[in-house]
Amino acid sequence: MNPAQIDAYLSRLGAARPARPTADALRELHLRHLRTVPFENLSIHLGEEIALTGERLLEKVVGAGRGGFCYELNGAFSVLLTALGFGVTPLAGRVYGAEGRLGIPYDHLALRVRTADGCEWLADVGFGTHSHYPLAFAERGDQADPGGTFRIAEAGPDAAGAGGEGGVVGGDLDVLRDGQPQYRLEVRPRVLGDFTAGAWWHSTSPSSHFTQSLVCSRATDDGGRITLSGRTLTETAADGTREVRELEHDEEVLGVYRERFGIGLDCVPTVRNPGKVNRNG
Repeated sequence: MNPAQIDAYLSRLGAARPARPTADALRELHLRHLRTVPFENLSIHLGEEIALTGERLLEKVVGAGRGGFCYELNGAFSVLLTALGFGVTPLAGRVYGAEGRLGIPYDHLALRVRTADGCEWLADVGFGTHSHYPLAFAERGDQADPGGTFRIAEAGPDAAGAGGEGGVVGGDLDVLRDGQPQYRLEVRPRVLGDFTAGAWWHSTSPSSHFTQSLVCSRATDDGGRITLSGRTLTETAADGTREVRELEHDEEVLGVYRERFGIGLDCVPTVRNPGKVNRNG
């Protein structure tokens, strides 16, 4: 990542270049990313290729002013953090679904980040509604955050009964929000290329929720969230109150993408037939 790319990325976030890779700098970048770069799966339904290389991710997030899903958002964020001097290790996760079932391997990408003081943090700007700030990686108690009460715990047996010695899965960690497990993390270091199969599955499989629906969502400056799901616009305040309305006209939909998410589109995206999705999403 060259200096011009770093400056362009920080400019999109509205952030100054941090003097040192500190925990405070990470917290600010993390929050700004959530408020600026939307969680969205539009590429899947626009027929756009999803490529997990640093250069391609920067082209999309910085050059094109777009967002993405977990692999893209945390992937791009990892490139920026590394360029700023943070120690970054991608980690693979499996998202909890119905009845406590875990998703596919490489279901989710999160980041283990080391700051200048030697502390480690779980950074995740690609899980939609999640913590606003990084979580202390070594802390096993509750961690208060504007997004809820979070906890990183040693993983026990999953719904299929898989567990390790003493009921603890070897080294795996569960990330919980308000007492509910969100995803299970492996602590083995990964690289971006490891997630190619997971990204392909999520962008092509009829069983993936990403091929079945449209979503574009980001945190708002007041601590709430704005989400456009197809033509349904939901604005959630920090206190949890929600305003939901249907957008009737294409011009309204395109205007929301442009004005609220910074995404300029030529036409309104629609859900593609999952059975006809090609390998490029």
